[in-house]
Amino acid sequence: MDPRSEVLLRQAELFTGPLLLAGLAADDLLGLLPEAHGWSWHAGEHATLEVRFPGRSHFGVSPPSVEFACAVLFLPKSRELTDYLLSALAAPLAGRNLFLVGEKRAGIERAAKQLAAFGNARKLDSARHCQLWQVRVEHAPATPNLENLAQRYSLPLSDGRLAVVSLPGVFSHGRLDIGSALLLQHLDKLPAGHLLDFGCGAGVLGAALKRRYPESRVTLLDVDAFAVASSRLTLAANGLHADVISGDGIDAAPTGLSAILSNPPFHQGVHTHYQATENLLRQAAQHLEHQGQLRLVANSFLKYPAVIERHLGPCHTVAEANGFRIYQASKH
Repeated sequence: MDPRSEVLLRQAELFTGPLLLAGLAADDLLGLLPEAHGWSWHAGEHATLEVRFPGRSHFGVSPPSVEFACAVLFLPKSRELTDYLLSALAAPLAGRNLFLVGEKRAGIERAAKQLAAFGNARKLDSARHCQLWQVRVEHAPATPNLENLAQRYSLPLSDGRLAVVSLPGVFSHGRLDIGSALLLQHLDKLPAGHLLDFGCGAGVLGAALKRRYPESRVTLLDVDAFAVASSRLTLAANGLHADVISGDGIDAAPTGLSAILSNPPFHQGVHTHYQATENLLRQAAQHLEHQGQLRLVANSFLKYPAVIERHLGPCHTVAEANGFRIYQASKH
């Protein structure tokens, strides 16, 4: 059981009616709170919950259209995303309770101050290195427009400026990260066919690929619903069309790919998390056609070449700068 869920269950008498759990962990909590409904923006956690509790988990960037008497937000990493989620949950809860639960190391005490916009917040419990806060919503906000909260910027690429639309909570929100900047400089000589942007974030790489290789089919894949929404907005802002899909890792990707390109994530919440990238390296060959290519950028200290060579083929360093390297390998 996730420690945040354990803290909720210490106050179980507060959560006996219709309840929305936003950002919940994929654990037993829905089974122990039979009137609760989940809202997740992580495709993997949603899929797990949907299998275990059919019809009780919603996936997306806005709350489900279900009636709830109170809501709990499991604190996400991003302050901007927390602002949006709290407002989205508080909007229909005038006179009712909104709860916030999170780990101390994730900044729950700082985040609890964000509850002050809705009423007088109070701490209910502190255990399992987590805290539970409550506010009675006295000042219900208007339902937030997520697209109005996007940050927009443009990138001067070799084939013209690329517009980027970044939603709260998306990796490198509102700016281009160093790894992606390096990879964008090395998109030449890709094999023709079906290209995949794995871990697409705001869609920078996928949009650049579609514009550079207009005859190729391009798919963008991410586990996060806010990243998927951002990628669709970025494509639209540039007048581009590509497939954007949500899924938990490389298992969700198409097969028969001519190339997989990625600036793979290795953080999930406040935790360092390499599993999605390691699964990509182990299983890329299953999704690539013969002579299909893997090209990714990663921190130089990560020992990816050995894994790539074990599961795909000889690995070459294409470029190196600012603590990052681009690795390339082909399926034989």
